[in-house]
Amino acid sequence: MKDDLRVIISGGGTGGHIFPAISIANALKALVPQVKILFVGAEGRMEMKRVPEAGYEIKGLPVSGLDRNHVLKNIKVVYHAMVSIVKARKIVRDFRPQVVVGVGGYASGPTLKAAEGMGIPTLLQEQNSYAGVTNKMLSKKAQMICVAYEGMEKFFPADKILLTGNPVRQELLDAKVSRDLAVKSFGLEPQRKTVLIIGGSLGARSINQSVLSQLSLVAQSGVQFIWQTGRYYSEQIQADLARLGKPDNLHVCEFIKDMGKAYRAADLVISRAGAGSISELCLLQKACILIPSPNVAEDHQTKNARALADRDAAILITDAEAPMMMIPKAVDTVNNPEKLVQLSRNAAKLAQPDAARVIAEKIIQLAQNKPH
Repeated sequence: MKDDLRVIISGGGTGGHIFPAISIANALKALVPQVKILFVGAEGRMEMKRVPEAGYEIKGLPVSGLDRNHVLKNIKVVYHAMVSIVKARKIVRDFRPQVVVGVGGYASGPTLKAAEGMGIPTLLQEQNSYAGVTNKMLSKKAQMICVAYEGMEKFFPADKILLTGNPVRQELLDAKVSRDLAVKSFGLEPQRKTVLIIGGSLGARSINQSVLSQLSLVAQSGVQFIWQTGRYYSEQIQADLARLGKPDNLHVCEFIKDMGKAYRAADLVISRAGAGSISELCLLQKACILIPSPNVAEDHQTKNARALADRDAAILITDAEAPMMMIPKAVDTVNNPEKLVQLSRNAAKLAQPDAARVIAEKIIQLAQNKPH
């Protein structure tokens, strides 16, 4: 079976789905170098770019979510869903996988449904502490469900659940640069405490506003900051800083390409509470302040953050509290060595460093057990 292992990995839409998917694919290749892997994503979404960059083939489906603000547009959405079901069946039939893996996102629904209809085993990977609608629907016929949090029995059949953690980007673990060199690469001083502020590749409006509203405290804090503004907000923030004055201890950039170096430089990280980000922070044992986005399904980021905060592995600040609390709390925390150590140690306890390999092994096991 290993000599002709064929696997489809489907899903995407955000980095939180795509990075684990690519990590699983890499782990499969490490275990079975001759494995054939095909990704199936949603046309126009970021997986259509990120997956080929990682060296894998991907096919796209014209699938998207419902538009709750413009009901008439959903006629097109329903039509595209029907087209995607037909196209997914053809992709699965032509590729002939032994296993199909769903990582969440629009494309995973029609792809895994097609596999189920053909008697092909399916495995789900749920990143969040609150299961997504697609994965809940697909769980009824899935052979295995790999999760990152305890207590997922309220969403999935208990006998199918395996606690693996979330796979993370391998390059973060491979970063060998020293903290001093990492700090210097951002034009900052190694002897000073450093706070990394990230809100995703597009940015986070409330996090950015929280920095702009506290520039005087930033300047006077004695701490230095690396601030990823995100592509969407970069131009306006540069204009605001030109008008208000940028403190010398604030390094500002639109996007950080080498996140391994950024994490290495940071004594404290301020971040949204996406499942992928949390897994990375735990694995890298980073003290962090989490500010959950309120604009996600079922408020799942707050549930993700609460899972850490309840174990004293992170500090939780709500989106509404951020403008007043974020920078003052960051300055207080990064200047408290005991608190940094406590947060780091407790985060490390929640890390699952072998997640990708364990999931890959389960995929191989499902393929070997599949009747010919």
